[in-house]
Amino acid sequence: MRTLGIVLALLLVLIQYPLWLGKGGWLRVWELDRQLHGQQEVNARLASRNGALQAEVDDLRAGKQALEERARYELGMVKPGEIFVQINEAGTRRPASEEQIRTAAVAAPTRH
Repeated sequence: MRTLGIVLALLLVLIQYPLWLGKGGWLRVWELDRQLHGQQEVNARLASRNGALQAEVDDLRAGKQALEERARYELGMVKPGEIFVQINEAGTRRPASEEQIRTAAVAAPTRH
């Protein structure tokens, strides 16, 4: 009777092996489920980006405002009669006194 119990327990373990560790076992299912969730997150981000790009394409096709904005900022174009003014934030700082201006002029190396 004892050997029958051992044989049945061994058979039970052998039947369980493919369920847990086999090609279509639970470990493989869990790994594929994790990969599926990761890919769904990537797809959601890409769908959001595609939606934004599609909205921009629709705006460029339908209206002139987006096209004009791109021409201004990316190509530096201006309308006839407009005056282009560029403010350089880095160069707006001035020396506190004339002494600093003179010192900078004297300190500059001269070439002969």
